Amino acid sequence: MRRIVVVLLLCVTLAGCAIEIVPGSAMPASTPPTVAPADVAADNTINAAPGPDNAETRAQDEDTAVRITGEFWDSWFADQGVRYDPPTVTGGYVDDNGPACAGEPSVPGNAYYCPVGNFLAWDENLMEAGYAEIGDAWVYLVIAHEWAHAVQAQLPDRFVSQRVELQADCLAGASLEGAAQLGLVQIEPGDADEIAQTLQAVADDYPWTDESSHGNARQRTAAFQQGVDDGVEACLRF
Repeated sequence: MRRIVVVLLLCVTLAGCAIEIVPGSAMPASTPPTVAPADVAADNTINAAPGPDNAETRAQDEDTAVRITGEFWDSWFADQGVRYDPPTVTGGYVDDNGPACAGEPSVPGNAYYCPVGNFLAWDENLMEAGYAEIGDAWVYLVIAHEWAHAVQAQLPDRFVSQRVELQADCLAGASLEGAAQLGLVQIEPGDADEIAQTLQAVADDYPWTDESSHGNARQRTAAFQQGVDDGVEACLRF
């Protein structure tokens, strides 16, 4: 299986991962899909193929990303013999209509993990914009990164790096590669370079990352790839 190398440029606020969408660049707001309709064929591939967004297929990709990421971490914690409380996935919201975290309202264009409520949420406009720019790989990356923060919240303190964001990038890489190795998802050949090039181009145009707190593109790429190459255990030594 071809390994994935991506530039994961997700910037996280105290309550989660905030990504600014430049006015005029985001797709129009839409009603957030919940569960993909039954007549949408299942697609268990991560494919970097930018193109017109389809709310139904995006919803199916979100469901698949949640399922395979959740199954991977269920399996990993079970192998360790450690208690694990999976995060609740509240799914998509639009603009500022997402669930509050510790009394703080949701933020437009955001994807976040709330440690107080142990849940994940994301703005569908964020997913829609990335889906059109990058492909369904964007959905998997966002969800895997936020799930990594849920994992960090349940690890003993000694395993949580002070470089929280880079460790989350590492754990995201480990979970997606691990899910592929378990046969839960297939990574399309050739997507590695496409994802990296596209995300790098996006980084040049949009203020979607703060190097001072989250690391630069090179550091985040290296962190993600370390997880892909060496698995979760390497991330715990981060």
